[in-house]
Amino acid sequence: MRRIGIDVGGTNTDAVLLDGDGVVAKTKTATTSDVMSGIRAAMGTVLEQSGLRPGSIDAVMIGTTHFTNAVVQRRGLQPMVAIRIGLPASRSLGPFVDWPDDLRDVVRGDVFMIEGGHEYDGRPIVDLDETALVDAAHAIARSGLRSVAVAAAFSPLTGACEGRAAEVLADICPDCQVTLSHRIGRIGLLERENAALLNASLEPLAHHTTQAFRNALAGSGLEAKLYLTQNDGTVLLAEQAERFPVFSFASGPTNSMRGAAFLSGRPDGMVVDVGGTTADIGMLQSGFPREANNVIEIGGVRTLFRMPDLVSIGLGGGSLVDLDKGTIGPESTGYELISRAMVFGGNDLTTTDLAVAAGLLDLGNRDRVGHLNSARVGEMLGVAHTMAAEAVDRMKTAAGGVSVLAVGGGSFLIPDDLPGASEVIRVEHGEVANAVGAAIAQVSGECDQVFTDLDRDEMLAEARQIAEVRAVEGGADRTTLKIVEVEDLPLAYLPGNAVRARVRVVGDIAA
Repeated sequence: MRRIGIDVGGTNTDAVLLDGDGVVAKTKTATTSDVMSGIRAAMGTVLEQSGLRPGSIDAVMIGTTHFTNAVVQRRGLQPMVAIRIGLPASRSLGPFVDWPDDLRDVVRGDVFMIEGGHEYDGRPIVDLDETALVDAAHAIARSGLRSVAVAAAFSPLTGACEGRAAEVLADICPDCQVTLSHRIGRIGLLERENAALLNASLEPLAHHTTQAFRNALAGSGLEAKLYLTQNDGTVLLAEQAERFPVFSFASGPTNSMRGAAFLSGRPDGMVVDVGGTTADIGMLQSGFPREANNVIEIGGVRTLFRMPDLVSIGLGGGSLVDLDKGTIGPESTGYELISRAMVFGGNDLTTTDLAVAAGLLDLGNRDRVGHLNSARVGEMLGVAHTMAAEAVDRMKTAAGGVSVLAVGGGSFLIPDDLPGASEVIRVEHGEVANAVGAAIAQVSGECDQVFTDLDRDEMLAEARQIAEVRAVEGGADRTTLKIVEVEDLPLAYLPGNAVRARVRVVGDIAA
């Protein structure tokens, strides 16, 4: 199978073309302000290098930071409606209660608080107020808002209330895009609701972005299936992925980790991915990123859903260097590196300039950094090494050295003798490991919910079935599905032999 993998970062857009397991062509270009022209250029370059016809490409996988940037920069978001089903128990802390004011002002539309939801043991708090639900749907239809997030108390235990809300909304305002919190988040009402609210505010942007990706493919003569990469190192068909943009928040560093595992043949270890703006550090377990089980903040909003366990620091190839203060970053030139860095004729001192001055890189015009004091250059590179070493230590789960896979265009900032590392491994094509990770990605399906009154085998079988259905819906070949993660946790404080079960399956993309 021939696949093109593309990863759009804040500084560079990387692309590779894989034929089977071999890298046939690769390119690293500056990310463009409109993003899409950079994607088209990258696809055109790898096709030209390979000599292959556009019609011979089977799939295109794209990873993007577009949705994360939208939340962080408060742009491209749409006002939406929040429906909370949980009265009278959840009246005191309503939707958006813990959001930053500037973000809340951008996205908050109407809020409806409705009686219903369930207790921790699956019993209804009170009966769902169908009349209030219907009234809310009519009000939404009149408001003109078309993005809705629905969250009910303990919906991961039973999604009945959220499912009924979706049915009512589909009947009364069928053009609404509805996000159900139990399809995204985990137990913890506010964090799960927050993830659903973010998702709802991003859905219009996700649809627009995905359509732009399709147009870019068509403009390049490609008729291949389009997939978007996800936080867990897998992909979803674009038409599925655009319904869940929050699942692509951390796809960039996740792609790099998957690519590092593939290129090195090492499924376990620490990955340090140094891009143009940030360095992302995470642990590989069986070829996939270790998953975070704690609250994750996105743009100042507390969420709890499927995300990799990462540490990100402001260290990259475009990071600005202040010689007077002896600091690096977190400010970066971003995609303007090739015009602002000193070796390219600019006036800003970056880590790339330090590396060229130290002889670590052969880029641009070295004479433009010839005036830099070599001892001072060495000191500042030492600052970068310390930043990376401290981040690696933060991600360790045990004392002692750990194997470190250094990838990304800025991996020249990682020394071979990194403190805390037993070895530093560099791989061929490591500078485009993120695009390789996108190209090799499989499709996943996950079930993470609470089951009651089932024995362990029945519970895991049902969870696996749910996960497999979701994987096939996302574009997986059912015959290739395999379980990659199983976790069952008895909940002693719940009656009815309650167990939280999490099963994740992956499979190859369907032909």
